[in-house]
Amino acid sequence: MLRAAATAGFPARLAAKRPRAATAATRVVVVGAEVRSMLFGALRCGPVPVPRRKACFCSNADARSGPEAVEGAEATGGEEGEGENASSAIVPAAFRPEDCHMVIALPLLQRPLFPGFYMPIHVKDPKLLQALVENSKRSGPYAGAFLVKDDEGTNPNTVTSSESDNSIHDLKGKELLKRLHDVGTLAQITRIQGDLVVLLGHHRVRKTEMVAEDPLIVKVDHLKEMPYDKDDDVIKATSFEVISTLRDVLKTNSLWKDQVQTYTQHMGDFNYPRLADFGAAISGANKLLCQEVLEELDVCKRLKLTLELVKRELEISKLQESIAKTIEEKVTGEQRRYLLNELLKAIKKELGLETDDKTALSEKFRERIEAKKDKCPPHVLQVIEEELTKLQLLEASSSEFSVTRNYLDWLTLLPWRDYSDENFDVYHAQCILDEDHYGLANVKERILEFIAVGKLRGSSQGKIICLSGPPGVGKTSIGRSIARALNRKFYRFSVGGLADVAEIKGHRRTYVGAMPGKMAQCLKSVGTANPLVLIDEIDKLGRGHSGDPASALLELLDPEQNANFLDHYLDVPIDLSKVLFVCTANVIEMIPNPLLDRMEIISIAGYITDEKMHIARDYLEKNTREVSGIKPEQVEVTDDALLALIENYCQEAGVRNLQKHIEKIYRKIALKLVRQGVSNGPPRDITIVEAKEDLASFDVAIKVEDEKSKDSLAKDASVDVNPIDSSLENINAIPLTTESEIDHNEHSNEDPIEKNLQETTKVFNTSSAPEANKSAQRTTEALADKSVEKIIVNASNLGDFVGKPVFQTERIYDQTPVGVVMGLAWNSMGGSTLYIETAKVEESEGKGALVVTGQLGDVMKESAQIAHTVCRAVLLEKEPNNPFFAKLKLHLHVPAGAIPKDGPSAGCTMVTSMLSLAMGKSVKKDLAMTGEVTLTGRVLPIGGLLSLKQVKEKTIAARRSGVKTIIFPSANRRDFDELASNVKEGLEVHFVDTYNEIYDIAFASDAETQES
Repeated sequence: MLRAAATAGFPARLAAKRPRAATAATRVVVVGAEVRSMLFGALRCGPVPVPRRKACFCSNADARSGPEAVEGAEATGGEEGEGENASSAIVPAAFRPEDCHMVIALPLLQRPLFPGFYMPIHVKDPKLLQALVENSKRSGPYAGAFLVKDDEGTNPNTVTSSESDNSIHDLKGKELLKRLHDVGTLAQITRIQGDLVVLLGHHRVRKTEMVAEDPLIVKVDHLKEMPYDKDDDVIKATSFEVISTLRDVLKTNSLWKDQVQTYTQHMGDFNYPRLADFGAAISGANKLLCQEVLEELDVCKRLKLTLELVKRELEISKLQESIAKTIEEKVTGEQRRYLLNELLKAIKKELGLETDDKTALSEKFRERIEAKKDKCPPHVLQVIEEELTKLQLLEASSSEFSVTRNYLDWLTLLPWRDYSDENFDVYHAQCILDEDHYGLANVKERILEFIAVGKLRGSSQGKIICLSGPPGVGKTSIGRSIARALNRKFYRFSVGGLADVAEIKGHRRTYVGAMPGKMAQCLKSVGTANPLVLIDEIDKLGRGHSGDPASALLELLDPEQNANFLDHYLDVPIDLSKVLFVCTANVIEMIPNPLLDRMEIISIAGYITDEKMHIARDYLEKNTREVSGIKPEQVEVTDDALLALIENYCQEAGVRNLQKHIEKIYRKIALKLVRQGVSNGPPRDITIVEAKEDLASFDVAIKVEDEKSKDSLAKDASVDVNPIDSSLENINAIPLTTESEIDHNEHSNEDPIEKNLQETTKVFNTSSAPEANKSAQRTTEALADKSVEKIIVNASNLGDFVGKPVFQTERIYDQTPVGVVMGLAWNSMGGSTLYIETAKVEESEGKGALVVTGQLGDVMKESAQIAHTVCRAVLLEKEPNNPFFAKLKLHLHVPAGAIPKDGPSAGCTMVTSMLSLAMGKSVKKDLAMTGEVTLTGRVLPIGGLLSLKQVKEKTIAARRSGVKTIIFPSANRRDFDELASNVKEGLEVHFVDTYNEIYDIAFASDAETQES
């Protein structure tokens, strides 16, 4: 219902808005000279004009009543305020406010109303507002203003919410009566505008009982101050102290001066009670202290209470003055500094000495971050704001300024939560992967699975994939193709030989030349927060005095930690959870186990001959031909040439060396074509300037972009191109070519030499230059005689392009002799065949022994000893009367002695080699085997975690050497079944559990062959 709209300062503003004439009609004039009291004179801080007539309320004991007062009021109204509304005039003097014994009770929420002060309140209750309007039209427009009590347990200094205010307005009758203080103020209703009611305090009243509930009407008793002695020293001293304090406050607060004038205009001269009321009303004390002053009727006590309030107000004024002075000094200093800086800038600009502008830098950084403000994390924004503030305080010449500037540069350039739109189209990704790579079905399938999961989820999470395989199998190019399929930005960095942790985690900013780590550089380079990052050669990490980079990569490659990756330079967390990491390695055994545990391993085996043929024909040759600028119709590389190139020059598991040899072939072909005068470049621009008619001679300007090409053309044609005789007259130049002719030439199927000859003919073919025509004709005939033949590269002339064969066949024997067996080996470069040779050294009774050579490792030496023991047992079982191992000293050798060899999978091959020598039988033709053998004759699987990779590599090596039969441990059957059909094609594969099965395959088949 009601809400106070202003504090005690409202009377000054209201009086300033109301003209003096408007208030004159409401006053009762006191005739005679006005005598200012000592108190009011002391309060005046400056000359205050003394009005000629003084208005007093009819409640004043000295105020006149009766007809004289009315006549005085009318006279005043006639002079100062004619036409004033009746509602703004005070009631006739015949009505005394003391006669009001029943008034409408108005609750005040913020502060009590003191006599002599205005207070506007909002009345929301229509019934109460109507009652006030009707009351204002009567002879006694008065109401009672009572302060509302606080709820029990609440702090009076706490600002109440609007909900509590609304709860007060909802109270009616007795409930509202209980919430009102007993002592209030009889207030005159001076104005009602809408729901705004303006009250003017008159004197104190006390409510006694309720008369009506809605609106609340109460009976009141009019209160007067208790009698006091004006000459009492305590009252005088207290009042003087109040006046002195008020004077000090009035010096700093001009608003209080206006309130003094307004108060004296309506209440007359100050006396002790009015001084106490004035001091309490204009103070900023809480409402309970003000209510205590309002309820106090003892003038001396009231002055003491007021003195406490104004003293507190003085302290607040001093604090306000101190704060204002501090702020003013700061603002003045900043303004002075700003003006001097602007002046310095202007001087530097005029002298040309202006170097770096901090304001321009700050604006640049703010513009950068403004575009990313919605996506940038709050903690990063806070750091940026702090650094910008710091930048403004630093001198441009200081080293700290450069550090801060570089730091802000990095922070504002990083793509905070700025993700690129991903493409989750599986068919699109399949097409791109097939377009860039042949085979690699398992890798492509894994990438398509990742895309499918992202499509179903609607977003993709970062993954850590490790591609392991021999060099040159396309691990790096696969990463690039994955990025293109996913529509992600691609970034690659190699960690091979990396020994400094700061390359991963960044340097501390305390170091000179400090920089962020590789990941921060990556995000800045690509401009998105979800790139594909290829970490190359992760198995070749170094370790030095600067820390262990492998341990630093644990945080980077851990999906649970990289969401808050902390770079030492940036010193703010970076979200890398959306980054797709692809690592490459040749040998995963070299990767530390904690790091290997965080990655998903995808093995890429080497390529067989058929796969290399497809890759060379569909990818390598095509790209190399385009890069070399050679057209398909100008060269042909036969399948025989590619096959010979693969078998005799490029036997590696990868295709990098194959690409180098193909590039070498096409470089030599390009040289041959150029020597034949072929040019596949764009047509040259040739311009002839027409001769002027008034000149006896002529000028011909020929503009050729490549003069060297023209010279070489003349030399190849063996024609001496001489300048045209200048004695020719009236040469009429003709246009050489038009745009349509150029387009026709570009799309024509004619030989390039024919096109060049036609252009040459057009240059010199003019009707008035017969000699030029003859010269052009000679050039045409010479070039036409020199025809260009298509260059064919086949197996017979391959050596002319790439030199002599590098590799001989790995197969040494067409039919392995006695004591020689072919095994299968594997290393980081791929698979290969390996021969095990055994020979007799010497024969002596009871001195069987074994000697091994071929740069074998400890494991392989142990395998040889195990094989020697197993041979004794097998020979004893198969040929009990054969004393071979008891009498002979054996020598076991593995060829290619310069190459270190180690591993247990040659055990089966060693046993078979020794048995072949002992029994004098050669093994089956085109046979190769692999597998570890135990002392009891069991055959163990090969490869361990990389069994699939080793099985594929060894199978490819066997095919390359023309092997038809392979023996694998039975535990590796699942690995062989996963191989592509083209890898297994044409092979007879046996899977064994014991060595006896190998014996039956290796020797029984050979015996059957000999018998047949």
